[in-house]
Amino acid sequence: MLAVFKREFKAYFANPLGFIVLAAYYFLLGYMFTMYYSMGAPTVEYVVLSISSILLIIVPVITMRLFSDERRQKTDQVLFTAPVKLINIVLGKYFAALSLYALGFAPTLVYQTIVATHVSVNWFYYIYAVIGVLLFGAALIAVGMFISALTESPIISIIFTLIVNVFIMLASSLASAITVPTADNWFKTVTAWLAQRLVDFLNGMDFVSVLESFGNQAFAVKDVVFFVSVAAAFIFLTERSLEKRRWS
Repeated sequence: MLAVFKREFKAYFANPLGFIVLAAYYFLLGYMFTMYYSMGAPTVEYVVLSISSILLIIVPVITMRLFSDERRQKTDQVLFTAPVKLINIVLGKYFAALSLYALGFAPTLVYQTIVATHVSVNWFYYIYAVIGVLLFGAALIAVGMFISALTESPIISIIFTLIVNVFIMLASSLASAITVPTADNWFKTVTAWLAQRLVDFLNGMDFVSVLESFGNQAFAVKDVVFFVSVAAAFIFLTERSLEKRRWS
């Protein structure tokens, strides 16, 4: 797994992709910090959480080539025949993408230190916000990696990952727009049941609201479990997808 991780992480910086991603991170975080600081609200945890919508766009760029590029270049056969378990290959690529994602938030530690030299800060709030945004990214990266494993085109991978991420971003709004009818006959009973299941599904896909709860300055185990469960599920699905291709 470590060899795959090193290979994949270095590959991000063998071309401009890794530098472009980090530059986008640093610009957005720097802009948000400057705006909050100039408004007299030097709360770095809000800076961290405020770019969640932008992350839905950046993450597909990180994950688009994880497996689709290997498939396009026919180098996936080397991975399939390597004396390494598929799950180790998946985890190596996954943690390489997650490391690049996490590296993007490194400047926030500098921002927090700058603020701490002027006012009293609660480091726990900052750490909790960082944990939240890292878990948020861990779930999104797992979803994007799974989509990348299904196609040989990085472009198709990024398009479908963007579509899924937009759906995740709008899930809460879609759920609130659905009206569950009153069940006064069998047809409306069935319709109400289906509508309620759809609302429950959409609310379950609302990653952004779960992330925002990390800004409530209270630790909630269920929020951590939610993101970890989503990440684990899609890592497993990626491994199963590759296993199927290996023997097909």
